Amino acid sequence: MKLLPGHGECFVCGAENPRSMGLTWFEAEDGEIFAEFAFGGHHQGPPLHAHGGASAAVLDEAMGAAVWNAGLKVVAVNLEINYKKPVPLGEMVTIKARVQEKHTRKVLTTGELRLADGSVAVTGRGIYVPAPHLVGEMKFERGGDG
Repeated sequence: MKLLPGHGECFVCGAENPRSMGLTWFEAEDGEIFAEFAFGGHHQGPPLHAHGGASAAVLDEAMGAAVWNAGLKVVAVNLEINYKKPVPLGEMVTIKARVQEKHTRKVLTTGELRLADGSVAVTGRGIYVPAPHLVGEMKFERGGDG
């Protein structure tokens, strides 16, 4: 397990941002990104449960972190979020994400948010593309259809 570096005032994980959600990301030996976190009252949507947008933000950040950790500087162009179970406030959840496929012009990712009992509450898929205008020149592997 390896601690991933922060990146400034990030909305989800920015240690320098007092309004950040405060997540800390780690990399597992297989390259998967993960964090443990409990949504608080300021993340509420339905009574006593996390807002769907808060879950989506966490999954977007996890999937993007997986791609950045693979050395590719990208931004999301498409997110698909599927809500399977409500996420209770104050309950520790685990967020995981991984790179599924690398193509010439895009990277496909998957992620999930699991409740304390191990059941899947929210899943996500993302498409990320190079963002050279934000972070400099990108280097993608050749191949794929994208």
